Formats: sequence, C-alpha cells, structure tokens
Amino acid sequence: MGYPSDISREQFKEIRPLLESARKKTKPRKLDLYEVFNGLLYVVKTGCQWRALPKDYPKFGTVHKYFRMWSEESDEGESILDQVLKKTGSERAYKKWQENLHQHGYH
Repeated sequence: MGYPSDISREQFKEIRPLLESARKKTKPRKLDLYEVFNGLLYVVKTGCQWRALPKDYPKFGTVHKYFRMWSEESDEGESILDQVLKKTGSERAYKKWQENLHQHGYH
C-alpha cells in the first residue's frame, strides 16, 4: 500500500494497546488494526468521504465502525482516538477535518 497518510508499523506498536482496549476480546480479530487505523488517517488527512476510501484499506464501513468506537469519550473526557492522534502527530489534521465537517453541516 503506502499512502502519505500512513504511519509506520513501528509507530503503530506504541498506540496498538490503546486501540485494542476499546473492544472486549470475545474472539480473535480477523482484521489488521494497523490497516484500519491507516484507513482512518487517510480519510482524516485527505478529507475524502468514507465511501471514497481506497480499496487498499479495509472496507469503509469497517473503518468507520472503528472510528465511531475509538471516538467515544472516556470518563476523563478524551477519546481513545484523541489520545492516539496526539501520539502520532495527527491531531491537527483531525481537528481541521472536524471543523470542515461542521462547516458543511455534518456531525
């Protein structure tokens, strides 16, 4: 694959435990969370619609499902997504993407 929005597997090792903590382990995960997270970063950094996510990533519905799960605020008021985006240096792109959504009436 290899899009400019992707992070390295090395960077992903640092945030993987946080991302995995959002889901109770009931059965083995069939998806590579690395690919899911990079798909999410692609949408955030390019501003494309979820349905326009390149086919190299997992299905857009799957990436969006994880986005919603990771976006839920914790008791401390900060979502898992907020925490990992800070650690990967993608926080500014995420805030800009959110502002753009609000300007166009999406929530």
